[in-house]
Amino acid sequence: MSIVLDPSTTKYMIKAHIKAEGIVEKSDVVGAIFGQTEGLLGDELDLRELQRSARVGRIEVEIEARNGKSEGTILIPTSTDKVDTAILAAALESIDRVGPCKAKITIDEIEDVRVAKRKKIVERAKELLGKILEESKIEGASISDNVRQALNVEEIEYYGPDHCPAGPNIDSSDSIIIVEGRRDVLNLLKYGIKNVIAVGGTNVPKTIIDLSKEKITTAFVDGDRGGELILKELLQVAEIDFVARAPPTREVEEIPQKLIMKALKNKIPAEQYAEMYGIELKKEEKKPDKISEEPSHREEFTLPENIEKYKKILKDLSGSLKAVLLDKEGKELKKIPVRELTDRLKKSKNVSAIVFDGVITQRLVDIANEQNVQTIVGMKLGNVTKIPTTIKIYTKEDLQ
Repeated sequence: MSIVLDPSTTKYMIKAHIKAEGIVEKSDVVGAIFGQTEGLLGDELDLRELQRSARVGRIEVEIEARNGKSEGTILIPTSTDKVDTAILAAALESIDRVGPCKAKITIDEIEDVRVAKRKKIVERAKELLGKILEESKIEGASISDNVRQALNVEEIEYYGPDHCPAGPNIDSSDSIIIVEGRRDVLNLLKYGIKNVIAVGGTNVPKTIIDLSKEKITTAFVDGDRGGELILKELLQVAEIDFVARAPPTREVEEIPQKLIMKALKNKIPAEQYAEMYGIELKKEEKKPDKISEEPSHREEFTLPENIEKYKKILKDLSGSLKAVLLDKEGKELKKIPVRELTDRLKKSKNVSAIVFDGVITQRLVDIANEQNVQTIVGMKLGNVTKIPTTIKIYTKEDLQ
């Protein structure tokens, strides 16, 4: 089983074995883990909160069905301490049902993933030390800084026709973080945040304005007067969804990981920020090309009968990066992460509507058409050039 780990944060790997008296799927197992541990260990060890704060990674499940029974393995990476990790592992063994089936989860081991890293570090350190002694060119005090700088510079890219400093995941991510300058990008890259892009000055480049129309966008600026000015400019010319700020008088380029994660976790909707601080959003300048960019047959449409239901679901999903699949009666079939939406949709049946916290893409529209989906509701509309007549598409703006 392969799992992508963040080597800077992962400390332990909980490895468990599951047996179920019936046919269950990966989603059933993950749902049981979240559902049956919710409220069991208190707020500090709530799995959802631990995932949001990056102290627990993605739960990986591999399961096979044979002779009417299911059996498989569960992997959960954590960056919590030994005590909390052991408590989480013990909580898994309290799960006795998966879906409608009786089940039993047994912890095989809690692996300290840092042991292997330490061995590699020791061996690599020996090699580097030998090279240092041989060449006598790099002084010990500057080794760590040189290595960190080299890694960060290697990852930084220059995106779009405006050559904006950026991380490597701008195209592949559904959301982006806009910062002020190149050093801000380097600081976020140092802590594994790769969907970041810099304005690079007081004038917002067209590259960033265009990106903000297609992706969920967070403006992350300094906690000083300069940050306020950049933010005002962004709010007037780009489609900013959320606002995050460094602590007062602090700069994004110099704050540590803890303050970065805290600021991003406490981000607020752009409309709320503008109202709180009396910033005027110039909507007519903010979305000048919206009508001309969308297919002509979307210029006039009638809102669906269950418009209020869609609006409420979309509002509840805001910031969650989740998707809800509904049947023709408007009943919820399942709630899933947006990153799994296209794959899960291919395997789903009787889906009539999709409401999700993300950008509507051509790929999603094509798959929805194959599955006879009638309605798609998302935060924004991406570069969609072909919309079947059998599908109605609505954005957050359409439903207001």
